[in-house]
Amino acid sequence: MDLSLRVIVVLVGVVLSGIVTANVSQAQPPIPFMFSKNEMVKYTSHYKGERFENGRPKVSDDILERMKQVTMEEAWGVLNSHGYKNQYEGDWVKTHLNPVLVGRAVTCNFIPLRPDIRDFVEDEGHKNGYPGRDKHWVMDSLVKNDVIVADLFGKKIGAGFIGDRLANMIYSKTGTGAVIDGGARDLAGVLELENFYVFNRNWEPSTSSSYETSMVIGMNVPIRIGRAAVMPGDVVLGLREGVIFIPAHLALEVVEESEITRLTDEFGFIRLRDGVYNGGQIDAKWTDEINEDFRKWWKSKENEITPSQRELLRKQPWYK
Repeated sequence: MDLSLRVIVVLVGVVLSGIVTANVSQAQPPIPFMFSKNEMVKYTSHYKGERFENGRPKVSDDILERMKQVTMEEAWGVLNSHGYKNQYEGDWVKTHLNPVLVGRAVTCNFIPLRPDIRDFVEDEGHKNGYPGRDKHWVMDSLVKNDVIVADLFGKKIGAGFIGDRLANMIYSKTGTGAVIDGGARDLAGVLELENFYVFNRNWEPSTSSSYETSMVIGMNVPIRIGRAAVMPGDVVLGLREGVIFIPAHLALEVVEESEITRLTDEFGFIRLRDGVYNGGQIDAKWTDEINEDFRKWWKSKENEITPSQRELLRKQPWYK
């Protein structure tokens, strides 16, 4: 075979290989409604940070750890100031009295069962090598610091999104918990997972019977949880009051504002207890005198605050 013929054969092989690879990488997902990577990026375009392979925003572990100190009011205040007024949902049944659930949202959307759609979804999933049931496909995708958020349309009876076995599996993958707009089962077993925080609508002993009553129709797409709009990659903050879903691009601002608030609150409490200022002075816009007092106060304890807090304080308009 002469050189030119060999080159042609190699080029044809490369082209065919590329076509096969492209077809495999663009294979249809097992669930009918799922963002492609490009769609995920477009729908979360305000976020400029790191992303997972599928395009889902990957808010840093550092921000997630700092988020554990944020109060509901602090997070709500930042989101509300940016016009995000539909991110909070309350009225949950919780596994813990004072939970602190923080992680990146993986969304899962259910609808009441339709056998024709269910059969199609099941066939497509099995063709693509996804074993088990539709909700297992979502759970299998979870990674460390994810929080599965399931829109089970408030279904309480015959829902049972998770029991103790699936709770153990989810916890081993994520180390966090779950938010379920619907029911769950096996409370005693789930409670054995000390730091697995679940927000759901009720506990009910029946099995899920998902094949008879509901089915997954979407994964990592926008969903509704009560009155809250949730996007994949949102930072989930679940506390005693309820759950707030923080858009990925606002997560850093939320933790920074919270850290500033904690320092100013500490200063204010000390000065009020010592009788240096009265409530009206601390509760109103601070005067230059109080700002200078606060600057000297935090400078005296600079070694006790984190580098990020130090940098934040230096950015304040009253800093000198």
